[in-house]
Amino acid sequence: MSLLRSMTCAAMLAATMLAPTLAHAEFKLDPRFTDANGDMVADAPSDPAKQLDPDTLIFAYTPVEDPAVYAKVWQEFLDHLAKVTGKKVQFFPVQSNAAQLEAMRAGRLHVAGFNTGSNPIAVACAGFVPFAMMAAKDGAYGYEMEIITYPGSGITKVEDIKGKKMAFTSETSNSGYKAPSALLRTEFKLEPGKDYEPVFSGKHDNSIIGVANKDYPAA
Repeated sequence: MSLLRSMTCAAMLAATMLAPTLAHAEFKLDPRFTDANGDMVADAPSDPAKQLDPDTLIFAYTPVEDPAVYAKVWQEFLDHLAKVTGKKVQFFPVQSNAAQLEAMRAGRLHVAGFNTGSNPIAVACAGFVPFAMMAAKDGAYGYEMEIITYPGSGITKVEDIKGKKMAFTSETSNSGYKAPSALLRTEFKLEPGKDYEPVFSGKHDNSIIGVANKDYPAA
């Protein structure tokens, strides 16, 4: 059973790039982790010898269009983290959700901002312990769905997507697929795979460029 769970976690990590349908499989914490208090996240190792104490803490944010820009955005947080821990803190740009997950699973990544959709996989397979979420200064948080198309696509209202391709980022992404597909289902009765064909570009900017190049009717 332990081997099966480890194989499932490996499949989950691969699913972020190769097999999106596996991302919906039910899974438990990887057997390398314990959860004595039943809070559904990994406990810190009880054996001090198994606890990491790196000289430099590595931080990575979910893959974005321009990692260099986000390095500056996170600088105040990194400075604060360095101050309270007394350690050096380094921002590490990642190119994919799978790379970020695998880095934390391997112990090379210590603090991270995962996208919402990757959180369950990060918790189960990489031992990630969520403790905060991003919000506006007034405490508001959430998503606003925007659908884009190009002139002449034949799409002038949401219902016109029916029978066409719709670009998303990846099936494990909340903002890039889970949330918008749920809104399309509940608000417009449009089922993915039935009423329209979801295709996955990998990143938000890829979807925008794809629409501009007329590779996708909408995104």
